[in-house]
Amino acid sequence: MPQVQILSLNQFLLLAAFVLLASAFSSKILYRFGIPTLLIFLSIGMFFGADGPGNIQFNDATLARNISILGLIMIMFTGGFDTNWSTARPVAAKALLLSTLGVVITAGLVGVFVHAITNLSLIEGFLLGSVISSTDAASVFSILRSKKLNLKDRLAPMLEIESGSNDPFAYMLTLLTLSVILSSGDGASSPVLMLLRQVAFGVLIGAALGKAGAWSLRKIQLDIDGLYPILTFGFVIATYAASESIGGNGFLSVYLMGLIVGNSPIVHKISLVRFFDGISWLMQIVLFFTLGLLVNPSTFPQVALVGLAVAVFLILVARPIAVAAILTPFGYSLRHQAFVSWAGLRGAASIVFATYPLSLGLPSANLIFHTVFFVAMLSVLIQGSFMSQMAVKLDLIAPNDSVLKTFTDYAGEIHNKILELPITADSPFANKAIMDLGIPMSILIVMVKRGENVITPRGYTVVQPGDVLMLTGDSEEELLNCCTGQPSDIVV
Repeated sequence: MPQVQILSLNQFLLLAAFVLLASAFSSKILYRFGIPTLLIFLSIGMFFGADGPGNIQFNDATLARNISILGLIMIMFTGGFDTNWSTARPVAAKALLLSTLGVVITAGLVGVFVHAITNLSLIEGFLLGSVISSTDAASVFSILRSKKLNLKDRLAPMLEIESGSNDPFAYMLTLLTLSVILSSGDGASSPVLMLLRQVAFGVLIGAALGKAGAWSLRKIQLDIDGLYPILTFGFVIATYAASESIGGNGFLSVYLMGLIVGNSPIVHKISLVRFFDGISWLMQIVLFFTLGLLVNPSTFPQVALVGLAVAVFLILVARPIAVAAILTPFGYSLRHQAFVSWAGLRGAASIVFATYPLSLGLPSANLIFHTVFFVAMLSVLIQGSFMSQMAVKLDLIAPNDSVLKTFTDYAGEIHNKILELPITADSPFANKAIMDLGIPMSILIVMVKRGENVITPRGYTVVQPGDVLMLTGDSEEELLNCCTGQPSDIVV
């Protein structure tokens, strides 16, 4: 029987406060060294779990799965919302191949390997391989940002697109494999139909509600600025629920919706990015803490050898083979392939997907869950800790570039040029809202001068003839290229 220890309100609040504070303060140390904060969140959960000093009795896999799904929804949305599509577009095809075909290759290789070294059947081995086949977007993003890994040849946006989009495909493989295991063989075509529904409805719902969300944020002027994040949050939840209710892939829908909204001209873009980054971090803490409570570290000695073998095989064999099969035809060198392989960290999604067989009560579920947990911990600890060193060793650092350009909140690290742009009646900017001007995100409109008045620019502010826009950017050439008109002054 699932067991959950009931805490009093004060006990719950004190526990929540401790977890949040401990996660925030400890993550500062780990973030500085580029170690994914997944480790500390999981460790705190295990500390308070049944095998730890906290001794909280929690073994309800269904509740843990549902809590984790909510966290993963926000992580997936934020991954899409933060992605700068203009930077990622040139490598999108390669990244999507890695996130689809690469996931299948990885799952297949790991499945065969697990079947060979354990008593699990081939289909059960493939289930474990499917669960652990995706890379962890939160950990990859965290390391790229914290270590400022300015990678050559657009490797950063490729990793960002891959890690953000491969979770939905791993989710589909997991559900597909579970349906095969649980089916009696009556409907041989049902797994194929399920896969088609997942993709078709996932894309349809994600695109439709993404467009609707972007339109609403652009056109609806709310009287209270704080309601814009609430409006967006509502669209996120609606997107997942609508997709799942008709057989679509909710995670795919949410990621696609985030990608569309994050790359649309919307009101309060930067504040929304900050808000959802904060929500994403909160969801990661809740998700990892819950999974940490669910795991039993006392079982690690039983899965340590299998987990270590799977981790080594995954890092040194399965992932490199998948990467080589996809990137070699595109002319990527061995050092490029080696880094992309090394950057394939396992993490949140893998552990969440491992709760599915656990909640269904499969005989092999406990072994699969704890093995996946063990592998994810090793992957984050080993690959995450040495990712920056690998980039340096392979000579893939671009000193004159910024990895922050791959994220939608990038606005230039230092703006040292200012442009005054008078708006004439025939200016292409006249009578348009600021969000519709098409100005690159690396350039900011810091002020609108209208006669004797100074107006704080907002996305819905309409530029009128006679206005003077104050723009700032990194270079004079960048400013002049984006603007049509006669600047009155350039100030260094």
